[in-house]
Amino acid sequence: METDRLRLRPFTAADAPHLLALDNDPEVMRYINGGRPVGADDIRERTLPRLLHDHPCTGTRGFWAAEEKATGTFLGWFELRPLADHDPAVVELGYRLNRASWGRGYATEGARALIRKGFTDLGAERVTANTMAVNAASRRVMEKAGLTFLRAYTDEWPDAIEGSEHGEVEYVLTREEWGNRRPA
Repeated sequence: METDRLRLRPFTAADAPHLLALDNDPEVMRYINGGRPVGADDIRERTLPRLLHDHPCTGTRGFWAAEEKATGTFLGWFELRPLADHDPAVVELGYRLNRASWGRGYATEGARALIRKGFTDLGAERVTANTMAVNAASRRVMEKAGLTFLRAYTDEWPDAIEGSEHGEVEYVLTREEWGNRRPA
């Protein structure tokens, strides 16, 4: 799949070095694990299997490696996966991009493309996205991609990280809302 500036492609095992670099940037991981380092074994044994998992109800893996179309540079990843393997009605949107790509509109561009794919090709009825309440940049991407704030909530964090005491937020977009916002 391509956008004006991005190529979104399925992950392969060969992406492990890119994922290791991405997940070892403390700023990238600040709202995920507090910026703690991630080992190569973790990438191989936990991250890659999750990114390579096929979702039968959508016919996709649910995660796409993001590359800059002009250069082929790995930027990170996008997620649009069903919350239940057997039902494409509700999908979760996510993204993790390297710092060099922040502030350039890539997250919004990729998110919008996947939302469109979810509603037009995958049978989604609702897109949901979650982040820490204090993650203002991620919340802004959700809003620019068309999602609206649904709720704030508190979840148990196995290892509390800075900001987790403020809880999390959920944003949503339904197929009907998306259809009503699109230009005719």
